[in-house]
Amino acid sequence: MARAAPQPLPLPLRLLVLLCAFAAMVVFAVVLARLTLQPSPASEALTHTNLHPGRSLRAYLDQPGLRDAIKQIGGNILLGVPFGVLAPVVAPRTRGFLRILVLTAVVMLLVEVAQGLLVTGRAFDIDDVILNTAGALLGYLLVGRRMSRAVHARRKKE
Repeated sequence: MARAAPQPLPLPLRLLVLLCAFAAMVVFAVVLARLTLQPSPASEALTHTNLHPGRSLRAYLDQPGLRDAIKQIGGNILLGVPFGVLAPVVAPRTRGFLRILVLTAVVMLLVEVAQGLLVTGRAFDIDDVILNTAGALLGYLLVGRRMSRAVHARRKKE
């Protein structure tokens, strides 16, 4: 059975959704910067650069407290979700699994590089890039794809 094309939202509602998505993307960028780019001199001795996928994940899971592992892994996944939801709404050309994958990986890679090079007490971790990207893909698949289609669907000429 063929799926019916999504009905586009009325123009005023589309503009409102776009405005809200843009504002949310700005808030997301500020939160991302605050969470990842603030110095942490107290943890400078504890930070280690990780270029090996899975190494940090194993370290999280080997911790005695499962709660800390869930916070680290879940937090990194959740940090990417808003990007996957908002990017295709704000910039419809980013819609598509592969495009969201590449865009998120590049953005999160840049954040990690900035962390590792510029911020005291922070380090580059490839697992953070992977988890953030997985979160963005999850957000895209669950909400972002449908929301973008609804906002950017073309009206049929009658």
